Amino acid sequence: MYAFRSKSRIVVTCAKGINPFLEAELEALGYSIKNEFTAGLEIEGSMKDAMRLNLMLRTGSRVLFQLARFRAAGPDELYKEVKKLPWEDMLDPSGYFSITSSVLNDNIRDTRFANLRCKDAIADRMTAKLGKRPDTGPELNAAVLFLHWREDECALYIDTSGEALSKRGYRYNPMMAPMTETLAAAVIMKTGWKGTDSFINPMCGSGTLAIEALMSALNMAGGIIRRNFGFMHILGFNKKEWSDIRNDALRVVKKEIKGQVIVSDHDERCLKAVEENAGYAGVEEYLDYQLCDFRDCTVPDGGGVVILNPEYGKRLGDEKHLESVYGSIGDFFKAKCQGYRGYIFTGNMNLAKHVGLRTASKTVFFNSKIECRLLEYELYKGTKKHQDKDEEA
Repeated sequence: MYAFRSKSRIVVTCAKGINPFLEAELEALGYSIKNEFTAGLEIEGSMKDAMRLNLMLRTGSRVLFQLARFRAAGPDELYKEVKKLPWEDMLDPSGYFSITSSVLNDNIRDTRFANLRCKDAIADRMTAKLGKRPDTGPELNAAVLFLHWREDECALYIDTSGEALSKRGYRYNPMMAPMTETLAAAVIMKTGWKGTDSFINPMCGSGTLAIEALMSALNMAGGIIRRNFGFMHILGFNKKEWSDIRNDALRVVKKEIKGQVIVSDHDERCLKAVEENAGYAGVEEYLDYQLCDFRDCTVPDGGGVVILNPEYGKRLGDEKHLESVYGSIGDFFKAKCQGYRGYIFTGNMNLAKHVGLRTASKTVFFNSKIECRLLEYELYKGTKKHQDKDEEA
């Protein structure tokens, strides 16, 4: 069996802009950051650590466990180096594997060719050693390998996640233009909501923000309901060890929170989607559902977080029409949300100006390739200078 007990480099990737939130998660789990990239962080750990990270992380995308580093100027050298590794100790000859890559090399015009040379090397070695080889293809639901190649420097990893960690396993009905689960988790972290006061989510869509908020407040691990990870398809996968890791995570899940969690939408289909998704996530009992326009959403006394993710005119909706919507959000904040921290997640700062309130903070996030902002508004009770109209939202 390949020596997965020994420590190696582990790279945890994330969406652009989420590094600070991922770093906070890793440090809270007891890991030291060794290196930082544009969209990810490097730590050191064993395969057991990789398994734990896949379960626990909320903002990470993939957990990559390094197998080898080597130099390869071109595809022939790549083939030779990959073939040296003991794949017969890592991959099931009757199984399935796939390869993804990130390649910047003058000798490779098509990333798929680098993937093919890796597949050939693995297949040739396993055929020579065992007389058979696994099937290969693009699916990410079994063993997954990742090649990182820059000029002549290569690093080969096991993608222990397989499918991206944003695929928690609860969002069976995403509705339109959804926010990924990992992005929603980072947004919730930024709001600081812990479940001690209310969480109000008008325009709730498929409910991702509210579900991620509840999972965090209840101390539910990000991957707790997911049943398939890449590491499960590597030879030597320790089912008992994985069971112990999951049981440790289940033991610390809370049974109640103090605040109310209210989701509202004017579209009944959205509320049905929220109910379905929350059911799969195991948090449906903590949600109050309201079928109404966001202006009519109930906002209990006692403060908390109120957050909206309105359309921003790039994929959905007409921008001119949305100007009045954003203005109405500002009116809603002033009229009904005093004592709360108000948030708007948007990818259109021109529309944000129509909210008409001064922002307390602006945090950059990326929703796919769209640069967005999480705008925070401190909604003081009574009159306050910060509630004056501000053209520079």
